[in-house]
Amino acid sequence: MSHREILKAFTGLLLALLVALLSSTIVSNALPTILADLHGSQSEYTWVVTATLLTSTATTPIWGKLSDLFSKKLLYQVAIVVFTFGSVLGGIAQSMPELIAYRALQGVGLGGLQALIQVVIAAMIAPRDRGRYTGYTGAVFAVATVSGPLIGGLIVDSPLGWRWCFWVCVPLAVVAFVVLGRTLKLPVLKRKVRIDWLGATLLVGGVALLLIWISLAGATFPWISWSSAAYVGGALVALASAVFVETRVAEPVVPLRLFRNRTFTLAVLASLAVGTAMFGGSVFLGQYYQIARGFSPTHAGLMTLPMVLGLAIASTGAGQVISRTGRTKPFMVAGGILLPAGLFLLATVDHATNLTLMGGYLALVGIGLGFLMQNLVLVVQNTVAMKDIGSSSSVVTFFRSLGGAAGVSALGAVLAARVATNIANSLTHLGMPAGGAVSGGGGAFNIAALPPALQPVVRAAFGDATGTAFLFAAFIAVVTFVAVLFIKEVPLRRTLDVDTTPVVASPVEVTTALRGRVLAADGRPLSGVVLTLTDTTGRQVDVGRTGRTGAYELSADTAGEHVLLATSGASQPAVSTVQLGGTPVWHDLLLDRRSTESVIRSEREGSFRP
Repeated sequence: MSHREILKAFTGLLLALLVALLSSTIVSNALPTILADLHGSQSEYTWVVTATLLTSTATTPIWGKLSDLFSKKLLYQVAIVVFTFGSVLGGIAQSMPELIAYRALQGVGLGGLQALIQVVIAAMIAPRDRGRYTGYTGAVFAVATVSGPLIGGLIVDSPLGWRWCFWVCVPLAVVAFVVLGRTLKLPVLKRKVRIDWLGATLLVGGVALLLIWISLAGATFPWISWSSAAYVGGALVALASAVFVETRVAEPVVPLRLFRNRTFTLAVLASLAVGTAMFGGSVFLGQYYQIARGFSPTHAGLMTLPMVLGLAIASTGAGQVISRTGRTKPFMVAGGILLPAGLFLLATVDHATNLTLMGGYLALVGIGLGFLMQNLVLVVQNTVAMKDIGSSSSVVTFFRSLGGAAGVSALGAVLAARVATNIANSLTHLGMPAGGAVSGGGGAFNIAALPPALQPVVRAAFGDATGTAFLFAAFIAVVTFVAVLFIKEVPLRRTLDVDTTPVVASPVEVTTALRGRVLAADGRPLSGVVLTLTDTTGRQVDVGRTGRTGAYELSADTAGEHVLLATSGASQPAVSTVQLGGTPVWHDLLLDRRSTESVIRSEREGSFRP
């Protein structure tokens, strides 16, 4: 695809990303108001966030695997529909259980959006060239995260009410759906589909049990109890069974062989810690500013600007430099230092911290996240074959979301317990009975309904407890620094796929090369044509793209009949059959852009044509 064609397709992708980010940022800033209206508690506040993270985490690897088997474009459109439907239902929720259920449905669509955008980008653009497009993604992220809290605050403070926080993005979602349908053109490989439903079910069940245990332990039942043993035991059995199944099926949801790659394993570990620090540390910022400092939702959104701008500027700037140099590790190491440093500084905040100083701490966290988030996915995509792009990208996103879900649940439990302790200590100091209302941090969020004498006590308790949540997030973020430090830097390739030529000691397996040119009907070379080579079973063997001279080169590790698919933005995909043997093969294609048929000239030679 040419730069112009990529930008057209990118418009739909970025619109869908904007919808997902806006929906999240708008709602997150309105949550204190929503919970006060629906009579929610601290534990339910956590569950509104955790429900979305849980379902998006559990479904992310499934979306990724499906993208290796079905049309990436169709799956992305399905994800948009599911996410939008959940948003519409969220706006009509009449109780906290209803809202949590609809947020869980939103998470299913969100899992597809956050996994598939990386997969689609990888299918269109070589790793070395992705930096220039990362800038567009960073700009969309900045617009969504800056405007989202502001829009959410304005909606909550306006006569429209908080329900419009869920409905305001629906028109954008419809536009994104239509634009993707008209502009995104990716090859669809016809292959025998074998979905590992048992492995997917066990994986989702194990992760769900683990996250539910983290959310309920310490509040509903003690951490050390028979209930904890049942949840943890069930999760371990389900996950162990999932590993057993994944090693024996033909198309595993999470290919365990990917973990033999050192870069992949370390990137997964770093993403797990980034998710915990990012979601677990930042999700309580709106609560801090509105409850502890008494700001309006609009004002609270403005206070998070330092982190948002730091993230956007760092992500965009790093992407441009990486595209020119091909080096990612310096930025990841810098991010691994800045992220825990900013979180450790945020661990010092209380209900009276200087807000300018706190803005500086948030900027450090934002810059650290900007250097890490997209680059961890990029280094993984740079080291795996195109046939594993969907699975590998979704696994990294899966573990980042898993870290986020676990972080929100665990840090929410820590915050709730700390708030209860602070309130009890303050009331005791004032000579007043603490009562059972604050036990477990389950008190209501409607601070204005409390007696005037108690409001400062509750605000101070929330403000002083927030630093403890950031402290736990900071210790977890140290794992990110250690992981990226040991990642071996590999220069970003300029091709869509890795070099599939095997390097073996013995015995030697012959690799057959396929080389040629793609020409127009008038003999002009066609650049940017994507060529996909598959075997007769539908297994993707290699992927490449023609250069300025129309030349391409692919390779296969087995002889026999293969299928060559040529895709250009100006015509429908063309398919031809090639017979590969033990010697290199020259195969030219003549594409008539005025029709959907291709004229093929094939010539077999014992050596490459010069």
